[in-house]
Amino acid sequence: MSGWWWVLIGIGALLLLVAIYDVLQRRHSILRVFPVVGHLRYILEAFGPELRQYIVTTNDDERPFSRNQRRWIYASSKHQNNSFGFGTDAEFERSPGYLIISPTAFPAPAPEGGDPDDWPLQSAKVLGGPRERPKAFRPASVVNISGMSFGALSARAVESLNAGAALAGCLQTTGEGGLTPYHLQGGELVMQFGTGWYGARDRHGRLDLPKLVDLVERHPIRAIELKLSQGAKPGVGGMLPASKVTPEIAEIRGVEPGTACVSPSRNPEFGSVDELLDVVERIAEATGVPVGIKSAVGDPRFWSDLAREMDGGSRGVDFITIDGGEGGTGSGPLAFVDHVGLPYRLAQARALRAFAERGLQHRLTWIGSGRLGLPEEAIMAFALGADMVNVAREAMLSIGCIQAQRCHTGHCPSGVATQSRWRQRGIDPTLKAARAASYVIALRREITRLARTTGVEHPSQVSLDHIEVLEGDILTPVSQRFGITPGWAVPVEI
Repeated sequence: MSGWWWVLIGIGALLLLVAIYDVLQRRHSILRVFPVVGHLRYILEAFGPELRQYIVTTNDDERPFSRNQRRWIYASSKHQNNSFGFGTDAEFERSPGYLIISPTAFPAPAPEGGDPDDWPLQSAKVLGGPRERPKAFRPASVVNISGMSFGALSARAVESLNAGAALAGCLQTTGEGGLTPYHLQGGELVMQFGTGWYGARDRHGRLDLPKLVDLVERHPIRAIELKLSQGAKPGVGGMLPASKVTPEIAEIRGVEPGTACVSPSRNPEFGSVDELLDVVERIAEATGVPVGIKSAVGDPRFWSDLAREMDGGSRGVDFITIDGGEGGTGSGPLAFVDHVGLPYRLAQARALRAFAERGLQHRLTWIGSGRLGLPEEAIMAFALGADMVNVAREAMLSIGCIQAQRCHTGHCPSGVATQSRWRQRGIDPTLKAARAASYVIALRREITRLARTTGVEHPSQVSLDHIEVLEGDILTPVSQRFGITPGWAVPVEI
């Protein structure tokens, strides 16, 4: 046998050993699913800055999350250095709506004792406190994990996120797909119900209140969120493709396996603000937990009607989650994804204005959602009146998502948004939970630093006066740009 044959045999043996190692290791999802060839991604990623500089894109061009933004999330989740060298590569004057956070000459001092960067960052408001719900509570974290259903996400992804929420001391919203064993890894929950009432529905698809009460009593559910619409696709309801409706998912949701699971665009329990508040109070009275809504923002009449109905004080929601149009989705029609519903900043301003004009904005907790998992976007949300922010796609990135944008195909290469057993085996829940927690903690740390840089101790104290928006070479006050009167967004209690 010639020497070349031995060389080929040696190469083949080496590749076999690498493949075996890749399949057995647990740190990298891509390598477990795509042994050997998966290394190409990391090799190309290592030379990414050079390749993009001459061939592809800049660090700030990609969407929905740029390379720099993803790098910050990845590094934060892995406890790596998440700082950037040699200054900014952002072009201020060419970036419409560029945020400028105003630093003070005298930053707020760090709290005494312990690591100042790990200062607990709890909510400034008691969730359900103004309406005196029996199980009102002050959330321990202003950063929480947004609603992503089992079915849209894989079992291991949901498990990783819930265990990560427990480690980070934050809440996880279940998504509208029902409560699963994968949500019960130690993290406390906000139970979300969409128009399908999965997990608490009768055989006709309507709300089964005794079933909901039993659900709350047996599980760590701290609040209930009624999803009116999703920012990424308002007005079309939800849809889980038939290929993703496994027997397990069908049993959890109470639907037929192997058939598309379609949530109607309109909730069968209410068709007006008056009926909505009746349902909210029924659920709150029966369960004792705070009850709120999640919604995209469009027609201002809904928000003015809701504020007017709550003005009397006898009925009301405990929190409102504003979901911006730039938020994510596993699947949605392009026209709806791109053109229906306001982006977060305008949405928050419109909804808040309806309540602030009646002096009611402090009587409920405001939660922001829609690409707010980056420090500068989160601090902007607080300035606009949010008390907490929810993160979804950023949390997915922290556990291995690579922004392949194949969520709707069932062929997610990282195992995060798929029901393929082979693909999701790349996720090790123990390791990924630690990464999700590290990301949430890092985000809280950066939010805290930004708040102190403006001279205040808590992000809820950041006001519109602390942020300006740059358009070309013109600075515009946030209050002027979004039509919010200074003082509206400052919380009553800290």
